[in-house]
Amino acid sequence: MRTTRLRVDRERCIGAGMCALTAPEVFDQDPDDGRVLLLHADPPTAHRAAAQMAAGVCTSGAITLNEPESSGS
Repeated sequence: MRTTRLRVDRERCIGAGMCALTAPEVFDQDPDDGRVLLLHADPPTAHRAAAQMAAGVCTSGAITLNEPESSGS
């Protein structure tokens, strides 16, 4: 089974909020400083596409997405 793993760098985050708008089931914004809050480091299958899109549209590049390589021949 493949597992998507997300990481966020709150120091790099500029609080644009694109992640929370794109994948609200996976990301939120801190009400105090507006920076990213990661709700699910390993998002459910139903939310992986949105999480990938959110990582792609992150203005500051604060979101990284790691997907293990498939083991095959």
